[in-house]
Order: sequence, then C-alpha cells, then structure tokens
Amino acid sequence: MNKIKISSEKSVSTSSRTMSLLSQLEKINLGSVLGEADNARYVTSKILHLVQSQEKTRKDMTSKGSTGIEVILSTLENTKDPQTILNILNILIEVVSVGGGRRASVLVAKGGTQILLQLLLTASKDAPPNEELMVLLHTLLAKIGPKDKKIGMKARINGALNISLNLVKQNLQNHRLILPCLQVLRVYSTNSVNAVSLGKNGVVELMFKIIGPFSKKNTSLLKIALDTLAALLKSKTNARRAVDRGYVQVLLMIYVDWHSHDSRHRYMLIRKGVLQCIKSVTNIKLGRKAFIDANGMKILYNTSQECLAVRTLDPLVNTSSLIMRKCFPKNRLPLPTIKSAFHFQLPVIPASGPVAQLYNLPPDVDDVVDESDDNDDAETESEIETENDDDKDQHFKNDDIETDINKLKPRQELGRPIEELKMYEQFFSELSENFQEYDLVSKEPKPFVPDANLGGPIVVPTAGEEHSAEANQSMKGVSLKECNPLLTEEYNRRPAFLELPKKDTIKDSSSSLHQQNDQRNPLPSCQCLSQEIVKGLDRISLQNSTKNDQYYGTGCVIKKESKTSLTPLACSKPCEHVSPCGSSLFEGSSVQLGKLCCTGADSEEEDSRSSSSGEQVVLETSDVSPVHDCDLYIEMVKTTKSIPEYSEVAYPDYFGHIPPPFKEPILERPYGVQRTKISQDIERLIHQNDIIDRVVYDLDNLSCSIPEEADVLKFNSKFESGNLRKVIQIRKNEYDLILNSDINSNHYHQWFYFEVSGMKTSIGYRFNIINCEKSNSQFNYGMQPLMYSVQEALNSRPYWTRVGTDICYYKNHFSRSSIAAGGQKGKSYYTITFTVTFQHKDDVCYFAYHYPYTYSTLKMHLQKLESTHNPQQIYFRQDVLCETLAGNSCPLVTITAMPESNYYEHICKFRNRPYIFLTARVHPGETNASWVMKGTLEYLMSNNPSAQCLRESYIFKIIPMLNPDGVINGNHRCSLSGEDLNRQWQNPNPDLHPTIYHAKGLLQYLAAIKRLPLVYCDYHGHSRKKNVFMYGCSIKETMWHTNINAASCDLMEDPGYKALPKILSQTAPAFCMGSCSFVVEKSKESTARVVVWREIGVQRSYTMESTLCGCDQGKYKGLQIGTRELEEMGAKFCVGLLRLRRMTSPLEYNLPSSLLDIENELIESSCKVTSPTTYVLDEDEPRFLEEVDYSAESNDDQDIELADNAGDYEAPTQEDGLSDSDATRILLS
Repeated sequence: MNKIKISSEKSVSTSSRTMSLLSQLEKINLGSVLGEADNARYVTSKILHLVQSQEKTRKDMTSKGSTGIEVILSTLENTKDPQTILNILNILIEVVSVGGGRRASVLVAKGGTQILLQLLLTASKDAPPNEELMVLLHTLLAKIGPKDKKIGMKARINGALNISLNLVKQNLQNHRLILPCLQVLRVYSTNSVNAVSLGKNGVVELMFKIIGPFSKKNTSLLKIALDTLAALLKSKTNARRAVDRGYVQVLLMIYVDWHSHDSRHRYMLIRKGVLQCIKSVTNIKLGRKAFIDANGMKILYNTSQECLAVRTLDPLVNTSSLIMRKCFPKNRLPLPTIKSAFHFQLPVIPASGPVAQLYNLPPDVDDVVDESDDNDDAETESEIETENDDDKDQHFKNDDIETDINKLKPRQELGRPIEELKMYEQFFSELSENFQEYDLVSKEPKPFVPDANLGGPIVVPTAGEEHSAEANQSMKGVSLKECNPLLTEEYNRRPAFLELPKKDTIKDSSSSLHQQNDQRNPLPSCQCLSQEIVKGLDRISLQNSTKNDQYYGTGCVIKKESKTSLTPLACSKPCEHVSPCGSSLFEGSSVQLGKLCCTGADSEEEDSRSSSSGEQVVLETSDVSPVHDCDLYIEMVKTTKSIPEYSEVAYPDYFGHIPPPFKEPILERPYGVQRTKISQDIERLIHQNDIIDRVVYDLDNLSCSIPEEADVLKFNSKFESGNLRKVIQIRKNEYDLILNSDINSNHYHQWFYFEVSGMKTSIGYRFNIINCEKSNSQFNYGMQPLMYSVQEALNSRPYWTRVGTDICYYKNHFSRSSIAAGGQKGKSYYTITFTVTFQHKDDVCYFAYHYPYTYSTLKMHLQKLESTHNPQQIYFRQDVLCETLAGNSCPLVTITAMPESNYYEHICKFRNRPYIFLTARVHPGETNASWVMKGTLEYLMSNNPSAQCLRESYIFKIIPMLNPDGVINGNHRCSLSGEDLNRQWQNPNPDLHPTIYHAKGLLQYLAAIKRLPLVYCDYHGHSRKKNVFMYGCSIKETMWHTNINAASCDLMEDPGYKALPKILSQTAPAFCMGSCSFVVEKSKESTARVVVWREIGVQRSYTMESTLCGCDQGKYKGLQIGTRELEEMGAKFCVGLLRLRRMTSPLEYNLPSSLLDIENELIESSCKVTSPTTYVLDEDEPRFLEEVDYSAESNDDQDIELADNAGDYEAPTQEDGLSDSDATRILLS
C-alpha cells in the first residue's frame, strides 16, 4: 500500500499540518490519489487526533475563509468506508462541542444537516444498523439541530423522521443508543407537524414507558425523556392524547413521588422536567380541566409551599406558580358591564371603529365574558403546517416602521381653505397689535404707523377685512371673544349641577350642624375631630362662615377668632369649626369638600382640644407654590362640568401639594414577591371559606350601603379626576379594586385616584387593582403608587408621597371578553397589588397612579399667573380655543415679551419673533405632562433674566390641556368620544375632536401665513420606561432602522432635528438622549408629532415623554421622579429653547454669554435642586433590563410593540460635551 508522506519537520506549524491534511483529503475526494479508502481513513484519523488535542485546529477549521468544513462534509458525502465515516463524525462532534453554537451554525450553513440526514437514512437500511454509527449520527444531529430552524421539515421530507423513533422502540434497554435518539426527537418536536406525526406513531405512550414508575436508575435518560415529552406535549393534538389516556394524573403522581423521595434535592432537574410536561399539557382547556379534576392545584400549592425554604428550589416554585396561575379557573369580572359606569351621548356616532361597535352592541349582550373563556384553544384533528413561523418572527420589529419614502417626505398641506382658516386670526392678535395704548418708553425716533406694511411674515392672506358668516358658522365651538374669558360673565356663570340645595347651614359662630337622614355631611375642620363626629358626619358643605379667614400667597393660614359648636346626632361635644383656606368658599352654591380625619385620640385629649376656643389653626405650607389658591380653586371647580356632576372636592386638590423635602428612591423589589401574591390568590380557590367577598363601594349600585363596621375601610372617588368603580373586601385587610373604563369605551384601565378612610394603624392593608390591561408596568421595576394623608397635611406636610410595599404587577385569573380585548380571545386582566400601613388612625388618605393635576387646577394656575405677571414686561393672553363635548373651555395661552416701545422697528421685531407651539395632556392619565407644563409656564412667566431673553426670542402658543373632558372625568387615555385623541390628528372631526381640530387649525393657519413654528412639542408621560426623552421624525434614521441604505436614496436631511434633544441631554439631569428615537412608524402616522412634521412641515416636531417611575441615569439615578423634577424639566426645556435660538440664529441673535452661564444656576435655585448635575452617559450605566418590549410612543395599547432599542443607534460620542458653538457648527455644516 502506498502511504502518503506527511512532513514531520518540527518547523511546520499546527495550522500548516491541518491545511496539508485537508488538502490531501480534498485530492482524495477528487479521485487523484490511489488507495482512496485507506488514505482517507489515515488522513481523517490524523485530523481527528489534531482536533481532539488542539483547540486551535478546531478554531481554524471553522474560521472565516476556511474550506475545512466543506472538505470534511464532501468526504462524508462521498465515502463508503465505515471507519472514515466514524472518524469524520467524531471530528465534527469535536468541532461543534465548543464555540457557543457558532461552529454548529457554520456546519448548518455548509449543508451539514442534509448530508447527515441522508447518511442516517442510508445507515438505517442495514440490518441490524451499526450501533456506533447511529450513536454518533444522533449525537451530532442533536448538537446542530437547535441551530437549524428547518431541521424538522428536512427530516420529514427526507424520510428520516421515524428512524429515531423506531430505534427507541426497538432498543428500550440500550440506554447508550436511545439517549441521543431522544435528544434528536426533542429537536424534531419543535416543529408542530412533526410532533403530530410522531404522536400518531405512539411517541407519547413510548415516553410514558420510559419515565414510568419512580426509580432513581438512569436519571440522565429520564431527564432527556421528560424534556422530549414536554416538547411533544406542546402540540395540542398530543396534549389531548395524553389527557384522554389519563396521563395528567400520572404526571402529578410522578411529581409527588420525586418530591417525597428527593429529600436532598439532588434531582431538581427531573422534578422540573415533570413540571414542564404538566405545563405543556395544561396549555389546552382539556388539560387544565384534567389538572383541576386531579386535585392538581392543591398538590402543586402544597409542594411549592414546602419548597419555599430552599432557595435552590426556586425554579420549581416558579414553574408551579405559573401552572397554577394558568389553571386557575377564569373568573368573570364582577361587573354588570365593562362599559363605563358613566354615559355620555355623542353628538355624532362614528361610522366605524371601537366606538361604533360599542354603540351597535345589542342592549342585552353580556360584554363582560364570552361564551367560552378558552376559545383560543379550539383545536382540529390536523394542525396547520407553519414551517415559516420562525422566519416571520425575525422581522416583526420592523413591520411597523414606515418604509415608503414618498410617505416619509414631509409635504406641506393646509388641508383646509385659507378662507376657512381665517377664523383663527383672532387668536393671533399679537400680529396686528400696535400697542399705541401702552405706555412704552423708548429712544427710537420713528413712531409706529398702523397702516404701514410690515412685510410678508405678518400679512394675513385673506379675501376680506371682516370674518364671513360662513367662516364663523364653520368654526364650531370656537370662542370669538377677544377679551380674557376668565373675566367674562359667561365664564363665571355657575353650571346648574353645582346649584345644589344647602345641606347644612352655618349662620354664624354659634350655628349648629344638623345631620339629614339620607345625605352625607363632610367635616371641614382643619383640626382633628373626634371619632364619634366622623362616624356621624361624613361630609359637610363648606359655606361662607366668617370674614376673618385669611389666605396668603405662599401658604394657607387660617385664623378663627370665634367659637363654633357642632351638634351632630352621634356626639354633643363642642369642637372648633374652621373653614380651611379662605373666607368665601361658596356663595350661592354648594360644593362639598371631603371629610377630614380623626386621630382617634383618647377622651382627655379630645376634651382639652375641644375646650380651647379662639385657637388659630395654621397650615404651615410656606413652600406651596404662589399659583395655588384654595379659594380660587373652589371657584374654578364651580365652572367645571363633569359627566357624573361631581359636587365634592378632593382635599389634595384643595390644599395643594408641595414636593417632600426627602428623596424617594426607586423601590427595591423583594425577592419572590410576585409568586407570594399569586399564591395568596390561589388560596382563594383552595380555601374558599376564608373569603369574605363583600362589596363595600359600587358606582353601578347607588344604593350600595357604606359599611358601618369600624374595621372596614371606606372608599370614595366621586370627585374631579377620580377613578374607582367598585371595591370588594376579600379578607379582613385585603380589598379588590376595579377601575372605571374611559367614558364611551370598554377598556383603558390604568389611572386611579380615590379616597380611603376608616383605617387603623400598625395594620398592613393590601389593595389589588384587578382590571389593568397593559402586559407590564414600571410597578414591577421600583415604581410606587402615591398617597396623600390629610392628617399629614394638617400637620404642615401636604405631600403626595410614594408608598407601598410588596408591589408587583402580574396577570390574574379574571378573563377579558373579546369585546374588551379588541377582538382577541382568551386575554386576561392584570393586577397591581400593593400593601400600605397607615400612620394615623381614622385618617383620610388619597391614592393615585401619579401626581394628580386636575382641570380646575390648571384654570386656577392660569388665572394666578395672569393676575401676578408684570404687563409692562410680559405679553400674556389667555383665550378659549374651543369648547369640549361637555362644554368645558380649552385654554390657549400666548406668552412673549412686550415690545421695547410702540415704534415701528420694535413692533416689527415683536411681530417677527418665531413661534414655539406647545401642547400637553392629550392623555388624561399622563398627569406628569401637566406638571412639566406647569414648570414651563412658570419659567416663562418668571423674572429671570434668561426667561426675559426667552420671551424676547419667541412667541409661545401653548395649549396646556388638550383633553379637559378626559381629565375631569377620570379617563386614562380617551376623550368623551371614547377615542385616543392623539390618533386623530390626520382627520380630526370638529364635532367629536374639537380640541384637536382647532389645535391643528392654529398650526395650519401659521403655515398659511408663512409663520411655521420653529419647534412643536407635545408633552406626554410614559408608563414603561424611565427618564425623560424625546421622539422626533427623521427620514434617514427611519430608513436606517429598516436596514435600508438611506444613502442610496440620495436623501439630504437637515440634522437640526437632533439639536434640541442634545441640548436637553446636557442641561436637564432627568433627560436621557439614549432613549430618544427619531423613527417614524406606521401606527404613529396620526399622532401630533408625525402629522405636524409631515403635513404642517415643522422639522423640529417632538413628543417629550416623562417617566412615571424615575431615572436610571444622571443626577436622579435610582430615584423616583417627583413634581419638583418634573417642573424642573419644564423649565430646562425653556433653557434648551434659548440655546436653540442662539444656535439657529448665531449671527443676528447673540445672547450675552453671562446669561447662558448663569441660567442653569437660576433653574437649580428656583427648583430647590441643591446637588450638582452629574450626567451619566449610556455606556457608563447598563441598560435597565425589562421583560417587555417598548413602543416608540407613550402608553401604546398594543401588546407587540417596537423594542426599546429605537434610540440605541445614537452614538454616545455625539452626546458628549455638546457646546453651543459645536452644535452651531453641526447645523451650519
């Protein structure tokens, strides 16, 4: 025999030896070497020795550019020599055994799967088959199978599917052979068609023979068999087969046996394998029923409770918890209908959409549940083949991104005739004001001539001098007043629903209070009243009681010099009665203020307190913002129109809120809290007799009695922005809470705001809000709900504070009907659960999703800002843009600096200032947007030198609340039309969406007169991300995100859209550039951001999202966000605009550098922020790992959304150290 000479020189490297051997093997394949079989066997044995001994050889064979794998596979495909085949299989096993799966992927890419399957088919024809060959083949297939998504289809087409199954059947005692065979069957079973085919050939029954009775022999084989069975049972057909044969009970018995005998916990993987099988079979309705019938809930509950003490058994506890939660019988939400408890008849019914479906439902339909809660489990005998499912999943994240460049390119379209747009001229009186009546002093020589033509930018292109009657009629709901609406008689007219009969009368200092049988009377005392009084009197109407009460701008100070005796039915003890914060709260109409608290003090303290007369009660809230006025707030409430006709006022809104002086860290979630809560829910099914199940509050049942027991909490939400529909007492200190749907909708449950009273101290009360809909929440990542204690407020601490322990957010056992889930079946609700221990007995506390900011609060703030500004310095005008569906006014605010004088040049300069257009609160539940807007408004109206420069730079048009009706009525997302107003900007209906219709009209008018805003920004809140960030619009970045080369499209795009976010990333500590995105998505084409960019033509069109939770970077890293930080963000936004102005007009507008140097210091001091800003770049802080993908807009209602990486392509180096001059160069380049 001729031997091939192999160089044995020591100088030859390992790589050279390997390449030489492969080269010789290639020649053998080409048939150019004599003695092919022997030579191939010799060469492959040498290569095998190298790959077994040296990692470098294995690496070289799969390195880029190497042909080693091709040569090996070609030899395997062509050789007939058994030993050569075994050598090559061993070589390949060695190569793919390490390398993290990459090498296996190389083997798959070179066609290895097909060659191995063909070899398996050929080898199976031998009788008997070569055991060693079968072991190696199956071992290799099991290793590369997970990397080949088509292996199941390939095996079936190749006819190799049943070979492995038959080998197992024929060699049940040969564990060495059947172990890799089972591994291959597990890989095959990931394809549902294969799983069904194998099931028909008896694979399920075969697996149960292997896992059989309890035995600790051959545990490795048992583990593989359980994994294979779990994969097979994911097929509904196989799961039903297992149920029909009683295997569910068998699995439970096996699990109990292993749980009992594995006292040292050495076989946890086997126990988990059994649970995985149970998990798979319970994916179908029949499996869940069989599990319940076999007492599976109690078995898994008891075993998991026994495992809690051992931390290493957590995987068993978690899997058991998942199975029990899934098998928990679906319950009906305890409501008569999922539609809102409040009804508002729309003036126009939409032709299609969810609202139309809601109105077209038959009156007797049960919309709470479907006929079956498991319609998603409808099965057929043959399952549909879905070979390309994996491929479909690869690009799902890009499906929502717009790829049509023609649609992406902004196109300025007015959309309405110029003659019709002329109706908006009245809202831009600053463009025609000549200021001749103002005493403006200047050294300018030329007086202003009213008839002078000031140039194109301020000429309104209209056909006539006066408004046409048609234009006036077409503007439905738009106020035509030119004066301040707050000063008009119509604005001060009290709505009819507040003209209530007086329930109580306080004539003078010695008047008496008498309780009426069927009316609730609140207690307005700023002192703590006795428990007996609180029991007897729940509510009182606040009336004009004395002229001695005083209010000061920076705080609430109440003086009471005369005695007031109370004579309730329940108690005859005298008690001072003082009316908080104001002397004339109600004149001619009655508005109720929620009851104050009782400390539960002993009788001696009560006697000593009640015997003292003429005592001053001071609410020391010196830090309360000057814009909060308790008296004025009540006056604003009187003109607010709500659908439920609220007549009560929540104390937090009345007293006001100041940020607490302490930091509130993001809550560290206790380990295992979610499974603990789920276990407690499961106990409801196992120990049903322990459940009280008593309704204690119900908006659907007005006759629902208020509990009189001392140990039962009392609830209320009948006030502005309140949302709580029903409360059910589950256990002594546990309550299920149900939120109200948005009006004219049957979903959007997230916002809550309610009152709780009657509590005791040192008791943990658990609250479960059980009808949330989002699939995840920041409540799982450190966010806490907010609580306001009236007792604390009376003790000079009027704070909304983050409270609650054992907080988590999880899927519960209440089923959503397909009507409630937008046509999807089998969806469940989610629970927010938190536990609170109250500090004061019989306190009155309020809970909220986020810091409340009501419509009446906005009106109060605007009026205070107007009444306190300097008219010689600040041009401030408040108009009514339109009326909402409920008849509430939508304020429009204009802010700029007064001109230096009434001379021509100064008037020209005044009129030609660029516009900034800001909007907020289109989604009622995003109250943080209003707090940011408050910061913006207060900064714009401040006396800071930089604020004056800002006013001199721009004209601000601000709509601070786009959805007043939604805010007033406690909606989370919609207006009274039942629609998301931020999805109506493309085609707003003037009858259903008046605020959007006219807001867009203002922008269209500016476009028509060639005065496009420099910046448009819509303030929002985000429930599932941290920090503050922006979404903008960019064609190139959108195309880049879809893996399309934007450069090939010859796109020229001004990078100026990034300037403002980059500025904010340097100046605002809560802002995170890494979370920003400039991608345009199809699902967002009707949002304000995209429409203003695409149709109006504003390049810098943004949505600014503020977190509801907190920050994970920068100065506020690890802290929950508060109103101080939100207001600071609003002020920092203004500073960013000031810098943007300097960048966009570097030559004609040169700000004094000293102002830019001190502006941040001014912001810090006004916001009481004392710690220095330490901005942390993204690469310094690992990204916050969430369990849910995020969309690129706030609070989207889709479960499958664009991932959180929308802004990840932003290079950190571009963020670092951006100065004004640098940014200017970027813009000018």
